[in-house]
Amino acid sequence: MSEYRRLFVPGGTYFFTVALAGRGGDLLVSRIGDLRAAYAEGLCDRPVQTRAIVVLPDHLHAIWTLPEGDSDFPERWKRIKRSFTVRVGETRPRSASKWAKGEAGIWQRRYWERCIRDEAELSAALRYVWANPVKHGLVCRAVDWPYSSLHREIRVGSVAQAGV
Repeated sequence: MSEYRRLFVPGGTYFFTVALAGRGGDLLVSRIGDLRAAYAEGLCDRPVQTRAIVVLPDHLHAIWTLPEGDSDFPERWKRIKRSFTVRVGETRPRSASKWAKGEAGIWQRRYWERCIRDEAELSAALRYVWANPVKHGLVCRAVDWPYSSLHREIRVGSVAQAGV
């Protein structure tokens, strides 16, 4: 069995990609209310600073800064995934190992994360997150995608709408 090695930096900032097991569907946007509720529930007693997030039809990207002294992002993602799965209330085709472990087959087991080391890397990650709907051909301009924290940043004046 593979041994996954993750870098745990207390108070660190991380870039995540979390995907559905069945790529190509639209479950995350068709059930966006359930995903938002699951996200809030999963982080209610273990908050993070969500620096950026974008939800696409079959995956999402997020940038989190964890609280000082805390590096437990796996438990947070586990809670979010579990809560969303319960809210959706259905199962998907799954492998024998997923079946044996009681998994519903909605999410990919693993997710991708990267610890962000400096401001330049953070800036690049923010641009990547916000531009991802354009990259996937969902919209022509990032500002036109409704499921993005880019709108929050525009509202508070952190990002100019022009050119986004």
